[in-house]
Amino acid sequence: MKLHELHDNPGATKRKKRVGRGPGSGMGKTAGRGVKGQKSRSGVAIGGYEGGQMPLYQRLPKRGFTKPNRKSYAVINLGLIQKFVDAKKLDASAAITEDALVASGLVRRKLDGIRVLAKGDVTAKLDIAVTGASRAAIEAVEKAGGSLTVTTAQVAE
Repeated sequence: MKLHELHDNPGATKRKKRVGRGPGSGMGKTAGRGVKGQKSRSGVAIGGYEGGQMPLYQRLPKRGFTKPNRKSYAVINLGLIQKFVDAKKLDASAAITEDALVASGLVRRKLDGIRVLAKGDVTAKLDIAVTGASRAAIEAVEKAGGSLTVTTAQVAE
């Protein structure tokens, strides 16, 4: 195959519809917009407009609440920590802190803290100190002979 033999699959590309190019094109004069009316003009954004009737999104009741000071945690799984230990990106002999996790590239940023979940399995004896952890994650680390300390009261199911 040579460079000049390259071409797209049939039907992969479609020519742009050029409107307003004379009566012979079939898309001349009104350019497929019909005659008069709001939709024939430019700059129209009808969206959820229902012709003066109260729109559906305004008729439905409001529900829920977004907590303005909600904490956001960076979440990591035990399997990933084990993978990084195996790849020698994390030192299993030293304590694994949140700063060490960020430095290794496992977590991009700490946010309000790092939370460890129990997905995956741990074989190395690890000493982890993080902001939050699930009960299953704590049990899994202790079963492997390590310890997982939670710095604040953040233990949950």
